[in-house]
Amino acid sequence: MEETAELLPIIGLNWDEVKIPLVISLWILFAGIAKIGFHYANRVAPRVPECCLLICLGLIVGGIIYAVRDDHLFTPHTFFLIILPPIVLEAGYFMPKDAFFNNIGTILTYAIIGTLINSFATGLSLYGVYKAGLMPGLDDSHDRPMGILECLLFGTIICAVDPVAVIAVFEEIHVNAVLYICVFGESLLNDGVAVVLYKVYESFLEMPDGSVNATNIFRAVLKFFVVAGGGTLMGIVFGFFGAFITKYTIHVRIIEPTFVFIVCYIAYLTAEC
Repeated sequence: MEETAELLPIIGLNWDEVKIPLVISLWILFAGIAKIGFHYANRVAPRVPECCLLICLGLIVGGIIYAVRDDHLFTPHTFFLIILPPIVLEAGYFMPKDAFFNNIGTILTYAIIGTLINSFATGLSLYGVYKAGLMPGLDDSHDRPMGILECLLFGTIICAVDPVAVIAVFEEIHVNAVLYICVFGESLLNDGVAVVLYKVYESFLEMPDGSVNATNIFRAVLKFFVVAGGGTLMGIVFGFFGAFITKYTIHVRIIEPTFVFIVCYIAYLTAEC
């Protein structure tokens, strides 16, 4: 009996291999085209902030994806290593440096102490509501009761408010420079504080029960300052390295943008290690 020869496929799709970078690239392209279109909408652009239009666009696209697909997976790996780095780079690159460092004390107070208070208040309030029995259906959908660490983790996720619309309005009406830089600077740093808190609580959740004691709480506080200080040190070191490299690119200016992006991204990845 003769075996049937297998035919060589002429066209093939490797969707699983390129899915994540392709979807992100298409989304960035789509958002860029939408930003261009917003500025040509003469009736809408002067009345509605651009960031609000982008949020509405995201809700529409997200609703379409939710209606079309059954599985929805947005991993922390995708967020921290692909989506977040360009946001951090853009915010730091266009930061008004002089005004920022002149008001660094006020900004750090709002960003660190304010974010901590917001995180603890939200998490503890949620835990109090849960223990009061006002969330009865929550235990039915989980294998174990919700603990205080889960509530604090949730509080950390939503405590880093990014006042994009407020900053856009401030730029349009030209508010006091100190008020603007305090709000803008706090929005830059509170994300980092929230990320460090998130990783601390995540480490606690991965540890065995009974590991949350005075010693580990002290180590968590120490870890908070070590991670924050280490990230700052990494930024300073790679900043000097990037400045040193671009010092010798006077005859090849075309590669300077590449060095800026690569050095900043390597600094981010090194700090994440």
